[in-house]
Amino acid sequence: MKTVLALSLVAALAPAQAQLRLPQLPGVQRLPGALDRAVDRVLQPLPDLLSSTTQLVDLRVTGARDLLRRHRDVVEADPRGELIRRRELLLVSPSDAALAVAASLGLIKLREEAWPELELREVVLRVPPGLDTAEALERLRAAQPDLQADFNHLYSRSGDVAAGGGGPVKQTGPIRVGLIDGGVDRRHAALRHAAGGSFGCGGSAVPSEHGTAVASLLVGRDRGFAGALGKAELFAADVYCDKPDGGSAEEVVRALAWMARERVAVVNVSLVGPQNRLLEQGVAALVKRGHLLVAAVGNDGPAAPPLFPAAYAGVIGVTGVNASRRVLPEAAQGPQVMWSAPGADMAVARSGEGYGVARGTSFAAPLVAGLLAAELRVPDVAAAAAAVEKLSANAVDLGAPGRDPVYGRGLVAEDLRVVPEQLQSRQAR
Repeated sequence: MKTVLALSLVAALAPAQAQLRLPQLPGVQRLPGALDRAVDRVLQPLPDLLSSTTQLVDLRVTGARDLLRRHRDVVEADPRGELIRRRELLLVSPSDAALAVAASLGLIKLREEAWPELELREVVLRVPPGLDTAEALERLRAAQPDLQADFNHLYSRSGDVAAGGGGPVKQTGPIRVGLIDGGVDRRHAALRHAAGGSFGCGGSAVPSEHGTAVASLLVGRDRGFAGALGKAELFAADVYCDKPDGGSAEEVVRALAWMARERVAVVNVSLVGPQNRLLEQGVAALVKRGHLLVAAVGNDGPAAPPLFPAAYAGVIGVTGVNASRRVLPEAAQGPQVMWSAPGADMAVARSGEGYGVARGTSFAAPLVAGLLAAELRVPDVAAAAAAVEKLSANAVDLGAPGRDPVYGRGLVAEDLRVVPEQLQSRQAR
């Protein structure tokens, strides 16, 4: 257990994927289900939030243990302790010979799906009883060294919500921005105006706190509240659907393929997890097509290994800073950091109604995505590079001169920060 701190600091230090969990408090609504639901929580009304106290515990470890304890039928851990779908292996564009080898090892084909937009095909295998999932993957790789095979890793959110070719293609048409996250509550006052499309969950709406919060920072618009792109179209893919094994690499790549089909040029991904061969291929394909993928770098701390997809080549990794322009102490650091943006004491929409306070790199990323989406309206490699350079030219250099592993190329989107006090005064009227 850590030292007792004021909750205004605790909320600031509580990432949704990393090492800190907010324990149950009076008035706290705990959201059951998958790990992302267990760590996305709504606390007291805004004024009470700033005066409460609690203790910090390890979120990443305890969250994983909680999910494993409650859902061993669908979730397990790989040898590194990362969560995966139980008894599932992913093959990336396998040959018939590779599938024959898999069958000879006793692995059973569960499903197959092609994503022509990404030039990818996946086959999901079931590991039979009596064979360990990690052992099955080891045997498969040994038998087919060139085969791209991996676990079906799960990815979780990176922040916490508390109550409270030739020349570039001509960039015309409506501003659109993509979101890969949990479900978005489009009935909320700040989001009901947002046009666009939705993907996942068989067409059903399964709103989540995290997805709604990030969406509000992208396209939210309400009296006293404004996101980065108040008049943009939101294309939101729900990769969780309130399932304990939601947020898998397979679901994220499926969402990337949908973004490619819809030609959504800029996509925000406030999810983090381990390296995965299928996800790496999907990300590379999207970037190659001229899309910009903006991702939170995560909140496992400055000394932690890099998290993905932010650390993949071509992805724009975003870290968070507080109102004093100091990097969040829980934020990841490294060469994957492209820019920093406000990520502490952020006012966000809550699923259902009202507003809350959020902190984490999850909530810095959508501000950057919004700025880029205003410049890049259709996918195009040259135009994407130009949008990145334009934003870099306007960044405020922080930390060591030039690009550094803490702040990246500098601070952007500082004027987009909506602080809780603005909403407190509104609620008081």
